[in-house]
Amino acid sequence: MPWNDNANPGPWGSPPPNDGNGDKKPRRPQGGGPRGPRRPEGPDLNAAFEKLQRQLRDFFSGGPGGEGVRPAAVAAVAGVGFGLWALSGVYIVQPNEQAVVTTFGAYSRSEGPGIRYHLPTPIERVEKVPVTSLNRIDIGGVGEADVPEESLMLTGDENIVDLDFSVTWRVADASKYLFTLRDPDVSVKAAAESAMREVVGKSELQPILTTGRGQVQAQTAELMQKTLDSWGAGISVVEVQIRSANPPQEVAAAFRDVNSAGQDQESARNEANTYRNRVVNEAKGDAAKLIQSAEAYREQSVREATGDVARFNQIYDEYRRAPGVTKDRLYIETMQRVLANSNKVVIDGKGASAPIILPPDVFRPRTSARPAEAPAAAAPAQPSAPAQQGAAR
Repeated sequence: MPWNDNANPGPWGSPPPNDGNGDKKPRRPQGGGPRGPRRPEGPDLNAAFEKLQRQLRDFFSGGPGGEGVRPAAVAAVAGVGFGLWALSGVYIVQPNEQAVVTTFGAYSRSEGPGIRYHLPTPIERVEKVPVTSLNRIDIGGVGEADVPEESLMLTGDENIVDLDFSVTWRVADASKYLFTLRDPDVSVKAAAESAMREVVGKSELQPILTTGRGQVQAQTAELMQKTLDSWGAGISVVEVQIRSANPPQEVAAAFRDVNSAGQDQESARNEANTYRNRVVNEAKGDAAKLIQSAEAYREQSVREATGDVARFNQIYDEYRRAPGVTKDRLYIETMQRVLANSNKVVIDGKGASAPIILPPDVFRPRTSARPAEAPAAAAPAQPSAPAQQGAAR
């Protein structure tokens, strides 16, 4: 056939004779037919691989004509392998992690953040645990999915409450966390459910549904932490949060009626307390006012009596020194005080030579002492004390 006919060389000439060297490839003739464009030659991978094989063969056998294996070469390879095996024990602990090192499966030590080293496998192994990350477990269902066997609990007053809550926790001791608990999530969930049922069993329904949630959460977290510490779990409880607390669906309507009645009762009680406080405060105010008025009257009476005594003593001293003048003065003052509200006018007619003209205000009705004082003060003349005394006699 034309493609395998060696007698017909073709346009490139006949191939060169083979001298027994299979590595040489036939070259194109220098002259003759037309030559195409020259392509760049790439790396010869087969030649490089064969060269590497020869170098390794010479290294281990001691040269081209050596026989056997050189001990130095074996030692060098073993040293390189041992070095790589030893360097495999270098590891890095992140800031939020704690490393636990075990020696042949037994706990050896704990390492903090940074570049650390442990003996290579299988002598020592290391396991990293995130100790600052917060973990959360939901108990009683998530969202619309409700789990009645977890959420239904019996209260201290023999009522049933449908309670969903969440627990937030973190790893406090990585070694205890790894070697004490087989399944940490299941253990934390069991401890949380047990603690919540115990606290709810000691509490009444109404505080759990209204204002007592904070106390229930705190007591549950404390009891849960004591349980985990007794197990040696190495877990710290960060928070217990009640997501929802409601009566069961079967009795929700009746419970709403009971709540409405309780609210009405509380409203009536508040109104009664308000009325009581108002009445009591008013009575206390009236009592205080009466007491203050009595004390003021007592003080006034005492002071008036004291003033009268002092005035009487002064008059008595004057009477002892001048009895006649004092008697006349007392008589005149008494008559002036008695006749101040009267329309009668007393005139001494002895020795009168001319008619006496009285002002018109004298004969007006006098209803009080104060209006009478002004006309008396405006009178042009007042009868003398002897004249009044003589008229009275």
